[in-house]
Amino acid sequence: MAQGRVPVTVKRLRQTAVLPTYGSSDSAGADLTAALDEPIVIESGQWALVPTGLAMQLPRGYEGQVRPRSGLALRHGITVLNAPGTIDSDYRGEVAVILINHGSEPYVINDGDRIAQLVIACCEQADFTLSPVLEESGRGGGGFGSTGV
Repeated sequence: MAQGRVPVTVKRLRQTAVLPTYGSSDSAGADLTAALDEPIVIESGQWALVPTGLAMQLPRGYEGQVRPRSGLALRHGITVLNAPGTIDSDYRGEVAVILINHGSEPYVINDGDRIAQLVIACCEQADFTLSPVLEESGRGGGGFGSTGV
């Protein structure tokens, strides 16, 4: 295992499925591509579940974060509806991406199009403890813009 690399086993579920690939040596996210039998049209204001044709096995203690591609968001208003989507380490089904079209025109997704990016991140589970009091902090209960613009 190369330094800074997490081993992820990937299973191809569709013949056209493409392994996630990094655009550069320092990219945080690997591109996910659509694996389709026919194009998907997402009308303005609508969303669609776009399959990748891949299933994966992430190491325990890691998650896959499915994030939007900035170019699709900027040029077409296409983003990941539940961003970031989470792929749990024990999930073995097909990875699919919920895309929404915030643009004004229909958007067509074709087989092999790059639709999202996948970031592999370390995550830990918490031990939740119920308590009648919490320690004081400088912020207190202030939220939703309470720290300024």
